[in-house]
Amino acid sequence: MRALLYLLLALALPLRAAEFTPVKPGVQLQFPRDFGAHPGFKTEWWYATGWLSTPDGRQLGYQVTFFRSSTGHGRDNPSKFSPKDIIVAHVALSDPAEGKLLHDQRTVRAGFGLAGASTEDTDLRLDSWSMRRSADGAYQLDIDAAEFTFALRLQPTQPVLLQGEAGYSRKGPQPSQASYYYSKPQLRTSGTVARRGAAPQAVQGVTWLDHEWSSQVLDPGAAGWDWTGINLADGGALMAFQIRDLQGGKLWAHATWRDASGKITHYSQDQVSFTPQVRWRSPRTHAEYPVAIQIATGSERWLLSPLQRDQEMDSRRSTGGAYWEGAVTVEREGKPAGRGYLELTGYVRPMKL
Repeated sequence: MRALLYLLLALALPLRAAEFTPVKPGVQLQFPRDFGAHPGFKTEWWYATGWLSTPDGRQLGYQVTFFRSSTGHGRDNPSKFSPKDIIVAHVALSDPAEGKLLHDQRTVRAGFGLAGASTEDTDLRLDSWSMRRSADGAYQLDIDAAEFTFALRLQPTQPVLLQGEAGYSRKGPQPSQASYYYSKPQLRTSGTVARRGAAPQAVQGVTWLDHEWSSQVLDPGAAGWDWTGINLADGGALMAFQIRDLQGGKLWAHATWRDASGKITHYSQDQVSFTPQVRWRSPRTHAEYPVAIQIATGSERWLLSPLQRDQEMDSRRSTGGAYWEGAVTVEREGKPAGRGYLELTGYVRPMKL
């Protein structure tokens, strides 16, 4: 589901929801236009997560997220100094040799060639960080963070996967609590990764990319969410999420499974459940996260286990909160089934909408 909506909303000036474009069912997404930004909506994010292998067989996880959050200032204001959008980016590298997540974050007002999001196609920049989609459909990620660098090419191997009802993804009991949401699983990934001061290492792997945009807040009773995107070993893809209520129960849930043959199955909230298997307590925030989870989608059971337990992202410098977001392996019926990412929000404290 993509990431830290409640924190980004806090960055925007108070404004009536009617002043933003509402999310409605029945809208047909148009590509390549919808690969780009949607400035009429309040919040938007592009989110890439993947597993990488080095030549010596080491396994790494990585995450790159760009957010666009509208401030509510009039877009017809001709002044270059009008702060129409805020661009936020989070990046992270999960390396078990480090024992914890390496991460960085930036926040910049859009404009002046320093930060922005194109409306024509995926073309995001924040200082020297960028995510761009080329004419052949491949994505290029270039990140120069405090402790590491990425230069990755993500090549599509499958069609776009529309989430929810043809891209209209409900996030709560009210129809207005929704986003437009599509995924691009099984992106063949190659490039280099380097620790600061060290020579770049060639890497290969697989990436999952999400893009969502919305204008509506979640239900007032929501405390946080659990989300996963899994590139399955047989070529399939699994996305599942649940919105948790203030008591820790399920407020809303959904899952999408595209199997190896290309058949797509959507699971309604009564068919999806998340059951914690292992909990980990952060020494920094003292939050307790369910870092290993069994997910049920209908009669199927998927067991997610972390690459390492400490994959907590501390974004208090940019968006004001902390959450767990990390690389996981997946088993189905006791056998390895794939790799992906798990996101856990609202465990440090409930959302403040």
